Amino acid sequence: MKHFPLAAVILLAAPFARAASLTGAGSTFAYPIYSKWSDEYHKVKPDLQINYQSIGSGGGIRQFTEKTVDFGATDGPMTDEQIAKAGGKVLHLPTVMGADIPVFNVAGVDELRFDGPALAAIFMGKITNWNDPALAKLNPGVKLPDLAITVVHRSDGSGTTYCWVDYLSKVSPAWEKTVGRGTSVNWPVGLGGKGNEGVSGLVAQTPGAIGYVELIYALQNKMSFGSVRNKSGKFLKASIAGVTAAAAGAARHMPKDYRVSITDAPGPNSYPISTFTWLLVYPQNPAGKGAELKGFLRWMLKDGQAMAPALGYAPLPATVKAMVAKTVETIQ
Repeated sequence: MKHFPLAAVILLAAPFARAASLTGAGSTFAYPIYSKWSDEYHKVKPDLQINYQSIGSGGGIRQFTEKTVDFGATDGPMTDEQIAKAGGKVLHLPTVMGADIPVFNVAGVDELRFDGPALAAIFMGKITNWNDPALAKLNPGVKLPDLAITVVHRSDGSGTTYCWVDYLSKVSPAWEKTVGRGTSVNWPVGLGGKGNEGVSGLVAQTPGAIGYVELIYALQNKMSFGSVRNKSGKFLKASIAGVTAAAAGAARHMPKDYRVSITDAPGPNSYPISTFTWLLVYPQNPAGKGAELKGFLRWMLKDGQAMAPALGYAPLPATVKAMVAKTVETIQ
């Protein structure tokens, strides 16, 4: 039997011992679909491991900027200032679309209707009881209890928050003036929960609570969630069809950098608190993993989109998917 020197054995074994990996962090809004994609793509490409941390969009932007991950994930696009801090060249790649919904915990009440001004007033602490006349007017025939409202919001930097407050800023001048937009804001009232998981948990265990989460978290936890009046005056519960309708206009006029808002979109079938969610990628991957990223993103656009509806997300419109596919090919 021929014996190899130890150094030779190590050199021969090393390529087989070292599996490729991609690391990402950010959005809890998109965690269910990113987790699914990671598992499914690993079946297609067993030699690549994708590790994704659900830490909120603010954390994802921070880690991406610090170059400690290969991609970030956010539901609120980076600002010009944040992009400059990250080196000035960042690709926002839309992956799927989803919806924020108002979840509530009111004993004996399963269905409620809200409009933008009422939600803004609740989250500003101006409507403090469930039998408030403004809520009663929106919900004729519903026996609303004399019960204090407990507002629950995100405690971490969050794209789910960005979508929520972007909508409230559009429908309430008072909100826009006093609170405004951001992945983190100075909340006038309420309790903070970390991640969609934390908000869901707090609402579920607090009688009289109201909060906002991504649709899949309410469906998974069998939580009551309300319908919201859209720009056309129609009350809609969140659905894939409603999110798709909200994105229709944006798809026709998508900016080249993909940073677009689809909250309070026109159209009778548009769910008003809808959003794209984005992966953040450098045009030239700092760790030299451009080829691995491109492979995953190609698969995401070709095969991964079909997995979105089962998890409560809307696939990208065909026109947007085609645009993103061209952008993916520019990654190095």
